[in-house]
Amino acid sequence: MNQKRVYKNYSKEFKEEAVVLITEQGYTAAEAANKDGTLSDDERAELKRLRKENKTPRIEEKFLLGAP
Repeated sequence: MNQKRVYKNYSKEFKEEAVVLITEQGYTAAEAANKDGTLSDDERAELKRLRKENKTPRIEEKFLLGAP
C-alpha cells in the first residue's frame, strides 16, 4: 500500500507568478493555484511585461531614497 508520491515540476516563471499572486495581490495558495491556469499565452506575456515594467520604478525609488 506504500506508493511513491509523484511530484510535479513547475517552471521558475510559474512559481514566481504564484508568489506574486499570494504576496502582492492577496490570494490564498489555493486561489493562486486555480487562477494561474486560466491565463492565455497573450495574457501571460502581458503580465510578465507589466511586472518587469513595474519592478524598475521600485528599484529606482529605493536607490533614490537610500532604502536598503
